[in-house]
Amino acid sequence: MIFPRLQGKNRTAAQLVLVALTMLGLSFAAVPFYDWFCRVTGYGGTPAVAEVAPDRILDQTVKIRFDASLEQGMPWVFKPVVRSMDIRIGETGLAFYEAHNPTDRPIAGTASFNVYPDTTGGYFTKIACFCFTEQVLQPGETVQMPVTFFVDPAMMDDPDARFVREITLSYTFHETPLPEDQAALQQPAAADATAVN
Repeated sequence: MIFPRLQGKNRTAAQLVLVALTMLGLSFAAVPFYDWFCRVTGYGGTPAVAEVAPDRILDQTVKIRFDASLEQGMPWVFKPVVRSMDIRIGETGLAFYEAHNPTDRPIAGTASFNVYPDTTGGYFTKIACFCFTEQVLQPGETVQMPVTFFVDPAMMDDPDARFVREITLSYTFHETPLPEDQAALQQPAAADATAVN
């Protein structure tokens, strides 16, 4: 017995608290587990990751559309350089996204991504991507960020994905805290501005 000395209502209350704490702990564990599960299986349109493209390139083509958005409050300008491209299944593709910081302060950002339709998430595979690292743009800075990818030929063996002829790769940039070295550079400037006022 977990609560041998508690009786009646006290015992029930203690059990309910234990259940609530267990559920809270599981809810925190669910987020990293779900992220891992999506990356491994492609569930929910999460693209797979590979180090090299496959040896086999098929004659079938698929149109890749590129989409860009920003989290509410993120002040960057963010867009794909090219809106779409046609590639053969198994062929390595290279696309660029452009980000611009129009503000007068450095801003850090991290991109989240997904693929639509969801059934292609496990077949749209990224080799290199800017989403794997935090990006810091200085005031007025513009960068072009590459993503290297391929569509796995195994997609043609999947009855749910084999007839897909268009895939959308979508990125959303979220503002994140500046790295410590960048934030430290900003503190003297903020102190000087306060001293002037």
